[in-house]
Amino acid sequence: MRIAYLINQYPVVSHSFIRREILALEQLGFEIMRISLRGWDRELADEEDRLERERTRYVLRQPALTLLLSMARILVERPARLMRALRIAWKMSRSSERPFAVHLAYVVEACSIELWLRKAGIRHLHAHFGSNSAEVAMLVHALGGPSWSFTAHGPEEFEKATLWGLAEKVRRCSFVVAVSSYGRAQIYRLVEYQYWHKVHVVHCGLDALFLAEPPIRKPSRNRIVCVGRLSSQKGHPLLLQAAQCLAALGIDFHLVLAGDGELRTEIEAQISEFKLADKIEITGWISGKQVRDEMLSAQALVLPSFAEGLPVVIMEAMALRRPVIATFVAGIPELVRSGENGWLVPAGEVAALVDAIRTCLEASVEALSRMGEAARIRVLDQHDVNKEAVKLQKLFQSDSGVGPS
Repeated sequence: MRIAYLINQYPVVSHSFIRREILALEQLGFEIMRISLRGWDRELADEEDRLERERTRYVLRQPALTLLLSMARILVERPARLMRALRIAWKMSRSSERPFAVHLAYVVEACSIELWLRKAGIRHLHAHFGSNSAEVAMLVHALGGPSWSFTAHGPEEFEKATLWGLAEKVRRCSFVVAVSSYGRAQIYRLVEYQYWHKVHVVHCGLDALFLAEPPIRKPSRNRIVCVGRLSSQKGHPLLLQAAQCLAALGIDFHLVLAGDGELRTEIEAQISEFKLADKIEITGWISGKQVRDEMLSAQALVLPSFAEGLPVVIMEAMALRRPVIATFVAGIPELVRSGENGWLVPAGEVAALVDAIRTCLEASVEALSRMGEAARIRVLDQHDVNKEAVKLQKLFQSDSGVGPS
């Protein structure tokens, strides 16, 4: 079966789960066209991502004239379909934070993609994230393109559900994928009961790099790692407050912040203010193999998120037999069980985070080993990319029908 994947920016360092999903589907016999709106010039740390970039077609890399000629062709060949797409774009703009001109640009992008899909004989289009990529996929279908679907990850889709017209997208698509039961419930809240049958849970999955039996490596004592974008969602400033408290208590630790992002300057200033430069390091963006090595070198992963979907880094740490310190938000409690394979704390509560990190640092090697083994068993049961790809295969091949035009 020939299908296409549409993403706003692909590949991206923090979205390795999309690459894993695509490759797993190709192992099942799918032919997949990768389409990204932008992102051809991003810096990439992973060689696999660089290979994916070579396989990806970029809509906005085309000259503006080429895009406009695509729209002119659709106007000649399918004028009624183009008018339908324009009406949908107008409707979406009414509740959007972006003006109609932006949604008109989505129509232009959709015209180009529809021609690509038609020429390639693509039977289904799947978008990742419920943002502009899902709207463009919806418009491609309105132009006469194939059936379409999308994966909603959160938290942005649910925080901006009205602005992004998420309910309208659910009503019009063939099916929608949520990456957790929590995500499915959020989609249920948005749409009428008659559309609930469209919503399916397919977890993000791990590939051989993390599914294979991890090497036996004794973690560095008192070393913990936080992997994630340095952004407001992840709660790094709170983690630094907790680190300051731990240092004041005389507790020995070394914290690695693996990642980069818009808050890096602010976080570096906070580290300097708290006089923690000898206890905390920031790696910047690193490859998947380097992330794996950082996790293996640490006693545990800590992720004090304020908002999430279901973080892939938690799955990766658990697969490597490392317990996780995380917050009671979104889909995280579906995977992390406090006292069994990690510790869960209320989001935003620094005292609880301090207690959890201290408990972890003071735990015996035997206790951490038991928790790590429980973590691996749980994640292998739920997040094998090959098993999850089979679920997608059934959805893509089903007679689920298409949404209204």
